[in-house]
Amino acid sequence: MTATPRTNGTPPPDGIPRVRVEGTGYARGRQYGIQARDRVRRSVHAYQRVFAHYAGWDWATVRRAAAGFETPIAGFRPAYLEEMRGIADGAGLDLADVLAINVRTEVMYAAKARQAPLAHRTAQPPAECSAFAVVQDQPATALIGQNWDWLLHSAETLVLLEARQDDGPDFITVVEAGLLAKAGMNAAGLGVVTNALVTDADVGAPGLPYHVLLRAVLDCATVTEALMALQAGERSSSANYLIAHSSGAALDVEAAPGDFTRLYPLYPDQGLLLHTNHFLSPRLHPVDLSLWAMPSSAVRLQRLRALSGGPRPGGRYRTLNDFRVLLADHADYPYSVCAHPEPGAHPCEQGATIASVLMDLTAGRMWIAVGHPCQARYQDVGWPASPTEASPAEASPAEASPARASPAGASRILASPAAGPPAAASPTEASPAARARRASPS
Repeated sequence: MTATPRTNGTPPPDGIPRVRVEGTGYARGRQYGIQARDRVRRSVHAYQRVFAHYAGWDWATVRRAAAGFETPIAGFRPAYLEEMRGIADGAGLDLADVLAINVRTEVMYAAKARQAPLAHRTAQPPAECSAFAVVQDQPATALIGQNWDWLLHSAETLVLLEARQDDGPDFITVVEAGLLAKAGMNAAGLGVVTNALVTDADVGAPGLPYHVLLRAVLDCATVTEALMALQAGERSSSANYLIAHSSGAALDVEAAPGDFTRLYPLYPDQGLLLHTNHFLSPRLHPVDLSLWAMPSSAVRLQRLRALSGGPRPGGRYRTLNDFRVLLADHADYPYSVCAHPEPGAHPCEQGATIASVLMDLTAGRMWIAVGHPCQARYQDVGWPASPTEASPAEASPAEASPARASPAGASRILASPAAGPPAAASPTEASPAARARRASPS
């Protein structure tokens, strides 16, 4: 008998169904599949088109390729395979379907790596994510967040997954329906955000998939445990894992396909870590293809560095309000930190910021803006606090003034910047690039 998940009555953020699960791996998966059935099936249907476009594979071929990942996952964390089996059963699908969408990065970026030497035009995956973490000692602060940029269909498959586990810390993650994890935080005080990367070693060889490893990070109690999880087996694809903890520990881990020798740690500079979609380590062994695959990454990193700056004037420490402004930046529009669809691009190649996530690990709180952060308000997801423990101002931090914020989070929690575009403005009209175009002589 499947356990009924507990609820605390908090409403989901606008536009994202909230999925609450608990129990064993299979039980959690089945609850997930039942609650998000329509969105899981929509994910599978959307990736049938995406894989055909990027890899030239029909769904039967994708399923056969995905089956090669069963053995590595089972050898690493068999409960994850059982969880995917539960998702499939709950959604009325086969395990192969759910496994296929959980290895979507391996399929798509392996196809991209294989195409790199070719001169003719190839399918361009959208850039994936602008991320930050900051740890400060006085006062003790650990903040982490990102814009998650991806294909437009994922706006219709997004869920907020909250898991109460028998075999690990409870966690919450913003993720495409049917996938195990993306950006999120857990009850042990650990948070993770992430960026796609690609090298010439990304050839789709079966190993530990990207989204399985993101889930493994969320099952860790410390940053060191997270690093151990990332080096526990042969990884199949490149990715960046930016990890922080409420204790003040933080580490950015650039990973190429392979074993522990292809992990490249980066350390906070004056408490700050920033990352987009290319490798920063000077010791990289494979050839980095990231800037060829996702050329906007270079300018987005420059903007993150310019806007986050060094120590704040007068010793003021960085706040989530600072990063809220940073994640709404439109320099180099539409390839900006706040990403918008590229006009004229193929529908399977159009990407945008699907969600923006901000986390205060010290306070154990998360906020989500669904869609473009230049317009959408950030909403407190209400985890693990109950609704009675948050004021209306705290529950809608993008509309709260600093004076109304609670003392526990007053200076960390998200007043709306006065210079931000009005909510009624269209993304194109709100962008600085659009204003510059209107002001330029024809």
